[in-house]
Amino acid sequence: MEQEPDRGVPEPLRRELRSELAAARARPDSDRVRDAEMALGTRGAPWPEATPDARRARLAAAMLALLRHRRPASTICPSDAARVAAGDAWRDAMDTARDVAAELARRGVLSVRQRGTDVDIATAAGPVRLARGPAW
Repeated sequence: MEQEPDRGVPEPLRRELRSELAAARARPDSDRVRDAEMALGTRGAPWPEATPDARRARLAAAMLALLRHRRPASTICPSDAARVAAGDAWRDAMDTARDVAAELARRGVLSVRQRGTDVDIATAAGPVRLARGPAW
């Protein structure tokens, strides 16, 4: 039996992730399905009960699922992933979201951008955007 989606996911992002999950299941692509399910909260422990590693995994899954669903040149804000993963506690998840984005950027999966230019998230001050990286 499938878990209910996490009710803390904002509705516009929930619709986007449900669409991504349907697309992933239609292909089928197990990585896409896993990421969309984790982002929606239908796979894994709910955010408040999750271990730190599970929280990082859910944030990464949310980043990947959102970027997969959008056009290749599109970007997301790290706060989108934090809102998906942590719901109302998204502000508390922002440091971890930036850490997860930094790890994915080191692996080349994501690029971190500020005003359209690639930056190092560790030294970037202010808002950043996440895009598909060279190793996407």
